[in-house]
Amino acid sequence: MVVEADGGSRGNPGPAGYGAVALDAGRRQVLAEVYDGLGTATNNVAEYRGLIAGLTVARELGATEVEARMDSKLVVEQMSGRWKIKNDALRLLAEQARALVKEFDTVTFTWIPRAENALADDLANRAMDGGSSPSLDPVVAAGPVPKPAAVPTEEAAAAWTGQVGTPVRMILLRHGQTALSIERRYSGHGDPELTEAGQAQAVAAARTIAARLRKQGVEPAAVLSSPLRRARQTAAAVAETTGAPLRVRDALIETDFGGWEGLTFAEARERDAELHGRWLGSADVEPPGGESFRAVGKRVEAERSRIVEEFPGETVIVVSHVTPIKMLLRDALGAGDEVLFRMHLDLACTNIADFYPDGGASVRLVNDTSYLG
Repeated sequence: MVVEADGGSRGNPGPAGYGAVALDAGRRQVLAEVYDGLGTATNNVAEYRGLIAGLTVARELGATEVEARMDSKLVVEQMSGRWKIKNDALRLLAEQARALVKEFDTVTFTWIPRAENALADDLANRAMDGGSSPSLDPVVAAGPVPKPAAVPTEEAAAAWTGQVGTPVRMILLRHGQTALSIERRYSGHGDPELTEAGQAQAVAAARTIAARLRKQGVEPAAVLSSPLRRARQTAAAVAETTGAPLRVRDALIETDFGGWEGLTFAEARERDAELHGRWLGSADVEPPGGESFRAVGKRVEAERSRIVEEFPGETVIVVSHVTPIKMLLRDALGAGDEVLFRMHLDLACTNIADFYPDGGASVRLVNDTSYLG
């Protein structure tokens, strides 16, 4: 038997619900479906509840072998034993699911794209809209598997904006202090280490991010870092504190400032007055031997698309630099290049943006440094 399960939360945490459908092994026939609301909960909690409901239905239908298919990479990886579970609420739900797994001869877990999980997704949305299957008993639905609806269901945190699907939440963290940042010098592809103060900033940010995620019942899928040491050192503190795997992504590197690397603003202006002036007003102008903001924007946009595809519906922590983070926030806001020159981001600041599979976005936090003394 195949079980497809899903859960969602409009707000994460917010009004939540789950849905599950049992199908024959060939996925041609719907055998039963179940769905219900959860009140206020997180996406991850709802997804686990969907799995539990689906396994319960399969047991009641007498299944001995089950393939559980979900678009939650976190649940699939944790239930397969490849990812650790550090959140207490999720650990209890996982234990409940594992107790059900023991009642079958075999249970396998398969990740599928959201588009292939339309039946369970629709049920979860019905639940979030206030519906539930009668007495939570499986609803027998004799007949072939229906075709997915032409218009995808909506489970966006900010549904009134018209965005569709569950977003990838990116927690965007700038690295901590370095010797160059103390003196306000251009620091692009140069590779200074964090100062002692920078290391303390990284730890403070990591603890705050981890505490907020625990409170929300969310486990981040990954910590994605620029390859430069100042970012990797900051990311290491976050990975250690949250338990999320650390992955280096080359496209998250800072702008190449070329001949201005290591210079102060005044020194760069004195050296190349005319060029520096044009650079300050245009994303298309390159520093001498360096990289334009337009070029940075293109590689960051491509990386953003990869992240959204790789981590559907998950939370990831992106540790990078001023320019890449500004690019992500600019794109999320749908703003022009002017915002790049008007937005200030402090060292070790946290920003949050949600990126939806339909191309929409929502900015939730900018330049938070409340955790720094």
